[in-house]
Amino acid sequence: MATNTATPSTTGPTTTATTTTTPQLTNAINAVHVKSVDISTSSPVRGYNYKEEGGIDYEELLKSYMTTGFQATSFGQAVDEINRMIKWRLSDEPINPDVDTDDLLDPSVRQNIKCKIFLGYTSNLVSSGVRETIKFLVKNKMVDVIVTTAGGIEEDFIKCLANTYVGDFHIPGPQLRLQGLNRIGNLIIPNDNYCKFEDWVMPILDKMVSEQKTRETPWTPSELIDRLGQEINNEDSIYYWAHKNKIPVFSPAITDGSLGDMIYFHSYQNPGLVLDLVGDIRKINNQAVYAKHTGMIILGGGVIKHHICIANLFRNVADYSVYV
Repeated sequence: MATNTATPSTTGPTTTATTTTTPQLTNAINAVHVKSVDISTSSPVRGYNYKEEGGIDYEELLKSYMTTGFQATSFGQAVDEINRMIKWRLSDEPINPDVDTDDLLDPSVRQNIKCKIFLGYTSNLVSSGVRETIKFLVKNKMVDVIVTTAGGIEEDFIKCLANTYVGDFHIPGPQLRLQGLNRIGNLIIPNDNYCKFEDWVMPILDKMVSEQKTRETPWTPSELIDRLGQEINNEDSIYYWAHKNKIPVFSPAITDGSLGDMIYFHSYQNPGLVLDLVGDIRKINNQAVYAKHTGMIILGGGVIKHHICIANLFRNVADYSVYV
């Protein structure tokens, strides 16, 4: 230990100052006083600037998420990535004589070739009010390929036939079961809704069995979904607009839900319906293989995520991707 004692002054008040230092104390001071590197070129944290007049500028509000921090920044990055998908045109890329056919040398043709956007979502989003947002995207041709689960198909059609209701997360399942009700999170679906779905879908399956014999080829799951979208004839339906706009919808686990129950019962009442999974795997993989640019928007996990990612693996990469 080193101790320094000041010499008393002969002309003023006597003062004594003692400074004690140790290697440990020096290390502590150095640890606390680490000099900052310059990060002034990074974006400062700042939220949306609300103005007194003129209302909210929603475009600026979304832009502000990038500098809001936490998950808002991730959301802002997703917005930017999706905007890049929307804006891309083949005309943005140089001509590749090894790949581009003669028709793709025309600048006007290249300007009209867009990024092919794959949208995947799980059934809970269709059960909820997010369904209306998905319908908007499909109605306005803002996506090109859809992948969803069986529930993501049937819940859309069931909502065209009867309402789903807001309930509570904590209602006991056995209690609801005795009342003929089903709970999805805090949403309530009466059993009667599924009965109405059965009454609607069974005659369509009958027609498809009959037509299958005439066409001499089995249906694919995507063709079944397209046919149901045609038959529902209801503008509230996602798949009405998918049929109308010729947007393919794939559901590799099509039997994993109420629709699978209906197909099971129908196989005894009127046997013969065949769904060809191989036909659909060729279709969705080719959607990616022959695309000039692709983007993936995947809302959820499991089969919808894998199906889209694997399809894009066949072109070695998706050019843009957003996972939620």
